[in-house]
Amino acid sequence: MPSVAVSQRSRVRVVTIDRPDRMNALDHHTVGEIGRVGHELAADPATSLVVITGAGDRAFSAGADLKERATMTEDEVRAMLGQYRSEFAWLSSSPFPVVAAINGAALGGGLELALACDLRVAAEHAILGLPETSLGIIPAAGGTQRLPRLVGPQKALELVLLGTRLTAAEALSIGLVNRVAPSGTNVVDDAIAWLSPVAEGAPLAVRGALEALRAAATMPLEAGLDAERRAYEACLTSEDRREALLAFQEKRKPVFRGK
Repeated sequence: MPSVAVSQRSRVRVVTIDRPDRMNALDHHTVGEIGRVGHELAADPATSLVVITGAGDRAFSAGADLKERATMTEDEVRAMLGQYRSEFAWLSSSPFPVVAAINGAALGGGLELALACDLRVAAEHAILGLPETSLGIIPAAGGTQRLPRLVGPQKALELVLLGTRLTAAEALSIGLVNRVAPSGTNVVDDAIAWLSPVAEGAPLAVRGALEALRAAATMPLEAGLDAERRAYEACLTSEDRREALLAFQEKRKPVFRGK
């Protein structure tokens, strides 16, 4: 049975990990489904924003499915780590932004999944953490690499070595999440409303800005500036840019077509 569901809201696609009885834990099948869905969405030009969340309100994802993990050999665990890397890769490389709508607990591999996204919005009751060291292992689905880049090396050391669990408010205060949804507001609805300028904006501009900003995280400054210039060039010659200027002159809202 599919463990990942996809729904559509105009140009937004909502990807839901649908294992609420297992706290949306990440077993082999679910990780593969996340990858399959991502590749399909990346090939869909009508997608301008993806929101990934978990079913229910208890957990975004509690991390690895420990019931499955207990039956795996060491080699099978090694293969699973490789699957995390390959199947989550689209979250930070797709032509559209991906936001994690953290609807509950995001622990271990669940938080690592959220870290692989471009942005994170948390429900007020969400709990976030990387408790792997208490289980005799370390975060190995990108947590030790992405977390320091997001919150700084000292704070990442603290969170990983102590296995600290943070409230949504605490996560916001250190930059682990970008936003906490207002009390009583559905976190997916809040994320979509917050990012409406992205979903309704110029697709080429969003794509170009995303490429340039991602380049900043991995490239030296001069190479990043070159990437920025290439991304700008694609916008400069676009119909959307000309439409934006015309709409400004005519005092109306522009109609972007992604061309």
